[in-house]
Amino acid sequence: MELNLDTDEGRYQIRAYGKDFIQVNEQKVMHSLIVTPNQLIDPWPPHSLADLNEEHLQIILGLKPNIVLLGSGENLAFPDAALLNVFYQQKIGIEVMNNGAVCRTYSVLMSEGRDVAAALLIGKTTA
Repeated sequence: MELNLDTDEGRYQIRAYGKDFIQVNEQKVMHSLIVTPNQLIDPWPPHSLADLNEEHLQIILGLKPNIVLLGSGENLAFPDAALLNVFYQQKIGIEVMNNGAVCRTYSVLMSEGRDVAAALLIGKTTA
């Protein structure tokens, strides 16, 4: 699904997404990533919620966002509550959604000038 065609130079926008990719600006990414309006972390190591650990979340915390959108993949699923606790302790809002919902929400929050980080899990694909 294509989200928008507007350009905002120097910003990381999610332009499109599909089952196994996220397009950030003109780059099609086919593995897990973290995107903020000012930074792209590509790749991000976990491929699924089962792989996700506190070390992976520390990467997000280091970005110091006000809100985190965690994309669980194509389908909505939730990580262990103890993992999410690291965000609550830092008073950082976190929402867990499927990747499509994260992409749409990120675009809206970014356009509003919010300090948002989208962390999207994309499983390994076999070629």
